Amino acid sequence: MTELPLLLLHAFPLDARMWDPVRAPLAERVRLVTPDQRGLGRSPLPETGREPSLDDAARDVVALLDRLELDRVVLGGCSMGGYLTMAVLRLAPERVGGLVLIDTKATADTPEAARARLDVAERAEAEGVAGWLAEANLPNLLAGTAAPDVVERVRGLIDEQPPAGVAWAARALRARPDSVELLRDANVPALVIVGEQDALTPPEAANTMVGALPDATLVVLPGAGHLTPLEDPAGVVEAILGWYPVS
Repeated sequence: MTELPLLLLHAFPLDARMWDPVRAPLAERVRLVTPDQRGLGRSPLPETGREPSLDDAARDVVALLDRLELDRVVLGGCSMGGYLTMAVLRLAPERVGGLVLIDTKATADTPEAARARLDVAERAEAEGVAGWLAEANLPNLLAGTAAPDVVERVRGLIDEQPPAGVAWAARALRARPDSVELLRDANVPALVIVGEQDALTPPEAANTMVGALPDATLVVLPGAGHLTPLEDPAGVVEAILGWYPVS
């Protein structure tokens, strides 16, 4: 028996470098793929003429699987990466052999959250993102006890994101559908990881996903906030490798 490859999708407003603290130990055990999502990191933002939608980002993921000749993977992500994981599951469930949902949730945005995302998109387009976007997000992204080097690492990643990609992603996120019923039909093993102090997608949101999924394992990481792969990489690695399914 061999393990399926693992494809991990990053959080907003970061890029695939957020996986650096977990990359080496995971790659020792499984084939690991960590793409930048469209418009973020080094990934271009295609001109489509359509309203931003995670459906297009999901098609990017399926196209990547095709290029890499991967029929099925364990698919997962943190925060926005979890939302995109659910979009891929909706688009191409046959490509998903397991789920890793990290500090994310299955419900859609509230009207207030959707409005706030639009504000972010408009300000990114008008002003760029350096400085203000990190300051606005850091208090919710990390636990108050996060190490100073982790805080500065996240700040640097946010400051480096292309404003157009941030705006596109914010608009796509605000339009995403509720995915609770989708998870009820997910007939694959799932791992749900959440930081105990996650202010954005708290343990209650993780419990909602676990309650919907037919075959779910929950891991709560003490003392960590919303970006557990950066705040507690050892805990995330242990959770994933201890759970990992074989094909």
